[in-house]
Amino acid sequence: MSFKNFPMVSRVMFGRGSFNQLDEIITPKRQGREAPFIYYVDDVFKGNPWLTSRISLSYKDKIIYVPTKEEPKTSQIDQLVEDIILEFSERPSGIIGIGGGIVLDIAKAVSIMLTNEGEAKDYQGWDLVKNPAIYHVGIPTISGTGAEVSRTTILTGPDRKLGINSDYTPFDQVILDPELTKDVPKDQWFYTGMDCYVHCIESLNGSYLNSFSQSYGEKAFEICKEVFLGDNLSEEEAQDKLMMASWHGGMSIAYSQVGVAHAMSYGLGYLLGIKHGIGNCIVFDHLEEFYPDGVKLFKEMKAKHNIVLPKGICANLEEEELDIMINVALSLEPLWENAIGKNWKDIITPQKLKELYLKM
Repeated sequence: MSFKNFPMVSRVMFGRGSFNQLDEIITPKRQGREAPFIYYVDDVFKGNPWLTSRISLSYKDKIIYVPTKEEPKTSQIDQLVEDIILEFSERPSGIIGIGGGIVLDIAKAVSIMLTNEGEAKDYQGWDLVKNPAIYHVGIPTISGTGAEVSRTTILTGPDRKLGINSDYTPFDQVILDPELTKDVPKDQWFYTGMDCYVHCIESLNGSYLNSFSQSYGEKAFEICKEVFLGDNLSEEEAQDKLMMASWHGGMSIAYSQVGVAHAMSYGLGYLLGIKHGIGNCIVFDHLEEFYPDGVKLFKEMKAKHNIVLPKGICANLEEEELDIMINVALSLEPLWENAIGKNWKDIITPQKLKELYLKM
């Protein structure tokens, strides 16, 4: 039997206010005056001195604000890489992503594509990256995606929505500062937190489950229940805990895999541009057949926080559009094998997926 030898984030700092130590952490990594640090920052922070004034720029360092209305595309990564190559005479000293899953995935993808030839779409899949990425740092400003700890970066390409899954994807350094999540809007907080919750349910109920994944998944699951169904946490405690749930949820799928909700959510994201967190919620709401206990608890969380999900998003789609979503979902074979088992193709037919999508 062959065991997976996965890399992890080699350095992580946790604590309220730890963002203030960013400069101290990255300064030793500077390669010279001509090799800048590039900061990709969620554009929600544009004009917000509370965060941006704490980024100290030297020499040719640059902040690039990233719009997050849409999930990252392979073409967007290629453009960002080209911009860097054209603007700077030397390869950057490092890429720093400050934001949610979208921004963190962009930072990971750009750091990989600066050292690997071709286009980002060439690397969508498992273990296709040949050369180590440049130094890259992840600083989440919302909790739940697990992007800060995962070995994937989710990209929508010309043909499919699929991550660059590789040993070179994980960050070299992560700073977990729960204070950075204080202004997240309520619905966004819920959708992204549920990404973590769904990670746990899919990992803990999957055929790939092992004690390594289980230990992280169970911890994240317990914290999610405490944060989303408990009543006695202060706002600060809830922020601290959800950030740790995100980390553990991400770790739980590192050595296992996600399942039905993620596979189908990728279809929604590819065709309709629906963001990952809310996409998972829309799908998961209809998956009692696969995750009865998990969905029951999810509905309790939804009710407690007065979350109303969009309905009828697939009702008016043409057959060809449904087929596109179904094909994107079916292409994620490891997810289905984890969720259903080796014989998943006998159970998960195009017709079955069509029926599920039409409920949404």
